Amino acid sequence: QVQLVESGGGLVQPGGSLRLSCAASGIVFRFYALAWYRQALGKQRELVALITDGGTTDYADSVKGRFTVSRDNAQKTMYLQMNSLKPEDTAVYYCNARLMGGDYWGQGTQVTVSS
Repeated sequence: QVQLVESGGGLVQPGGSLRLSCAASGIVFRFYALAWYRQALGKQRELVALITDGGTTDYADSVKGRFTVSRDNAQKTMYLQMNSLKPEDTAVYYCNARLMGGDYWGQGTQVTVSS
């Protein structure tokens, strides 16, 4: 059974930092392309950052220079380091693992940026 479990969300003040984790089980993790998405209230889900099986990364323009995605294949975990957080970063953050024939999602973790 495939499971992706996000953690690390919470309430943070503008300008603060959070580190999200996505722990995977039930997949051969190192072969999967991984991504973080987010969905704010009333808005569509959007791609935030991705990291390929080879370690190539890409980011949404809105988070470039502030967020960093990484992966630890030995621990089967993906991370999202979020710095200089803004109120507009408030959303539920989801992790995604994708490979031919497989597309898996976590349950999401809430990030709220507010003073």
